[in-house]
Parts: sequence; structure tokens; C-alpha cells
Amino acid sequence: MTAAIAGAAESDLGVTGKSVLALQSQAVTRALADAGLTLRDVDGLATAGVSRFPAAQVADYLGLRPAWTDSTSAGGSAFEMYVARAAQAIDAGQCSTVVISYGSNQRSARSRSLGGAVEPHVPEAQFEAPYGPLYPISYYAMAAQRYLHAYGAEREHLAEVAVAAREWALRNPAAYRYGAGPLTVDAVLGAPMVSSPLTAADCCLVTDGGGAVVLTSLDRARDLPRPPVVVLGYGESTTHTSMTGDDDLLRPGSFASGRRAFAMAGLRPADVDVAQLYDSFTITVLLTLEGLGFCGRGEAAAFVGDGRTRPGGAFPLNTSGGGLSYNHPGQFGVLLLVEAVRQLRGECGDRQVQGAETALAHGTGGVFSTHATVLLGADR
Repeated sequence: MTAAIAGAAESDLGVTGKSVLALQSQAVTRALADAGLTLRDVDGLATAGVSRFPAAQVADYLGLRPAWTDSTSAGGSAFEMYVARAAQAIDAGQCSTVVISYGSNQRSARSRSLGGAVEPHVPEAQFEAPYGPLYPISYYAMAAQRYLHAYGAEREHLAEVAVAAREWALRNPAAYRYGAGPLTVDAVLGAPMVSSPLTAADCCLVTDGGGAVVLTSLDRARDLPRPPVVVLGYGESTTHTSMTGDDDLLRPGSFASGRRAFAMAGLRPADVDVAQLYDSFTITVLLTLEGLGFCGRGEAAAFVGDGRTRPGGAFPLNTSGGGLSYNHPGQFGVLLLVEAVRQLRGECGDRQVQGAETALAHGTGGVFSTHATVLLGADR
């Protein structure tokens, strides 16, 4: 049995003043309406963003009694992992309709805290906590510094990732930076330094928001209102919890997750028409491009040059505006899926990638700790 995404939607975004569960409810009910389904059709739920027992709390809030749930805690990659789990559960007959959802009100709540204080019994804390790293940016900055040193890249190459994301956001009315005007490389470099070499403009937004996608069997999805988006392949990799346990800062788990996803789908990187990559920081994108095989190691800095990833470029990347300019409610992975689905259904207006048949969504969690890749295809 082949699984497909039958519905996709965002909750309210930006500064909402709403609770986490209200945002979850918005995302779920909007995605179900998009699929032509209702809460009565849902018998599977995979969710994150609620502090305690996420699946149970969201199910209770929505009045669901699911036969199957997942609330794997893996940060931004969790939602791509949920696609794999949901497809497997549908194939096994454990459930027939799975909603994957997320919501966060971190901006309204004036908080970026997702995990609380560092616990003294965590083994790696003895090596890192005494130096006062900012979590997670200091860790990504360490990888960025290593990247620039090892490959002779410049901060301007990192800045191009943010500049391209802004260009896409200017075409997306839902984007937090929509209407903010273009971003320049000089503006990125001149923004306040947060953790060298990353400035504030190298960092993702802090917003409220959420999203949801609905999965069912392809056969059933073909009888629903929206064109199905087929799950072609997936792969994941979990490598470490902190930089203390990372063997190579320049070889993240995306090398393994991407290889597995492409092998399952029977595709190559050259077959991807549009890519949605987690962009918590600009360095995240460069290392993920290399990990997924879109370019060789050390080549991503040049790969993003000459407007390649901007609108009209040869490699459409993060077409919503990404976490850097569209929305980033703490965990961005579900919104990567929402944009990938909309691109394959041809619903993206001014930012639509014409003729898009295959999309990739890749989530990154923790400090390059968890990775999950999903390949999706239009049902032509």
C-alpha cells in the first residue's frame, strides 16, 4: 500500500496571542478541511509542541480517540520522521487517516525555551555547560566557523542563504517578512553578531505558528478533493545530543538520511524539482545541501551563488521563505511538508515552481543531532 498526503494547512502565524492547543486545533481542522475530511475520520495522530504527553493532550483537546499515535521527540526533524511512521502504520492496517501536527506560541509567550535548563546529570554538560554556550546557536556557529576554515568559504556565502530566503518570502503573503523589502548581503553581515560568525540575520525567526498534514492511502486519497501527493521515500539518522559526541562537524546525519530516502524512492538528487530544507541558521542549509548530495563536500558555498536558489534560479529552495523569513515557531519541520505539498499541487501563486513533480523535505533537530528526509511526488 502506498501512502499519500491528502491535506495540508498552516495555523495562524506570527504573533497570534493564541494558546499552543488553539494553534494545534487550527492547523488540524484546516488540514482536514483541505482534505475534505473531518475529525471523525481521524484514527491516527502524530504531534509535538505540547509539553507533556503531546499525543494524548492534543487528542483529548480535539475529542479524538486514535488507534495509533506518535510523539517522538526529535526536534525539527520529528515531522519528517512522523511521515515515515504514519506511512508504515497505514500500510500495516493500524490506522487509515493520520494527522501530523504542531503548534507553538513562543513569540507571544516571549520564550525560546523548548527544553528547559541543562540538567547536571547529562553527561555532556560537564564538558560544555561551564563555557556558557548559547543553545543552540553557539553549536551551529561552531560548525559554521569550522566550515569557513576548512573550505575557505566566506561569511558572504552564508549570507546568500538568508538573502535568497527573503526573496522567496516577498512572494508569500503569509511570510513574517512579507513586505519587509529585500535583504542584502551587506545587511546580513552588518547585523548584530550573536555567535561568531553568525549574525542575527543568519538566524531563524522567532514566531508563533504551526501546521498539519493529513496522510491516508493513495487509493483513498484519489477519491478526495485535492490532488494526492505521494510519499515516495524516507530516511533518517540520529547521531549525537551535543557537539561533544559529534565525530565530524562537517558530516551531519543528512548524509545517511538522504541516501536512505533516495534509495527507497529510486531517485537521485538531480530528480528533485523543489527542495525544502530546515534553515534554523544559514550554515544548516549549506551542510544539508552537501549531505543530501546536491553538491560535493565544501561546494555548497559556491552552489548557492549567482542566485541559484533565489526565485528564477536553477534550484528552487525554501520557496515559502523558510525559517529565516517566513515563519519559525520553534520546530519548523511540519511547515516544510506543507510547502512541499502546495508546490506539487501547483498552489503557490507568485512563488510557484512551474512543472514541479518531485519535492524533498528535510528536517534537522537539536544541534545537527537528528535528521529526516522525505521525498514526495505529484500523482500524475
